[in-house]
Amino acid sequence: MTGPAATVVGMNDDNRLGDYLRARREQVTPEDVGLPAHGVRRVPGLRREEVAMLAGISADYYLRLEQGRDRNPSVQVLEALAGVLQLDATATAYLLRIGAPRPRSRPRRPRRETVPTEISQLLSVIGLPAFVEGRFLDVLAANPLATALSPNVRVGENRLRSVFLDPAEQALHPDWERTAPRLVAGFRNRIGADVDDPRVVQLVGELSLASDDFRRAWARHDVKPVQSRLIRMDHPQVGELHLGMAKLAIEGTDGLMLVIYHAEPGTPTAERLALLASLAAPPTMLDACDSPSTSSPSP
Repeated sequence: MTGPAATVVGMNDDNRLGDYLRARREQVTPEDVGLPAHGVRRVPGLRREEVAMLAGISADYYLRLEQGRDRNPSVQVLEALAGVLQLDATATAYLLRIGAPRPRSRPRRPRRETVPTEISQLLSVIGLPAFVEGRFLDVLAANPLATALSPNVRVGENRLRSVFLDPAEQALHPDWERTAPRLVAGFRNRIGADVDDPRVVQLVGELSLASDDFRRAWARHDVKPVQSRLIRMDHPQVGELHLGMAKLAIEGTDGLMLVIYHAEPGTPTAERLALLASLAAPPTMLDACDSPSTSSPSP
């Protein structure tokens, strides 16, 4: 990508490490690391020299890292910076990945993401809303109950596009302002150092131009693990739902995830999910036979 889109998303250069350090430095205050915050500070978060001092490296060396003039920091240096920037285990692992030297290689041809046959069969019999998402959060397969839960959960849609660009999707999620940035953080973790992948560049550029919320979330460089959690939905047909969302890696694939929504048995949400399933179910043969138009006339 070139032009305005590349400028918006900050993907014109090859300074992943510097961009990440700068973004995370801006999220840490002097008080967070026990430093006094006297005087007027022209930048949010820590100053470069403060990070360098706390990490035990020279200010000049840290400046070179942020500017991309030094691309070979040691693991010890990266771990020291992770400590200063208060990164958790997931974010530290991400820092080590993007800070490691990358061998020159030919660009990879995009590989078609294929849902294994047994997973497709599972979707049809599981009896719960479930779908498969690819590495770039494209919906690759979905059962009817998942689509009834959210019309955007259907083959060909992208979860990031739906969550950030579709007001109807946003209305489904009362906690949207908290969950949407988390989706971005999980996406960044899944793509790792491959932010220059053409699919990533195209998707991030499109969303950065179309959504201020996405652009702000992407610029924070947050990284979160892909994990199961509880979510809340406000469904227009059946009302409020408190659901568990399980994300399970599909073995033998390149980053495909099986996503399953489930309710605690005996709860109002379980009853409402059962109601939604009945509303989404196609007419059965018995229903057709019992309808007035097909029943036998009375003698």
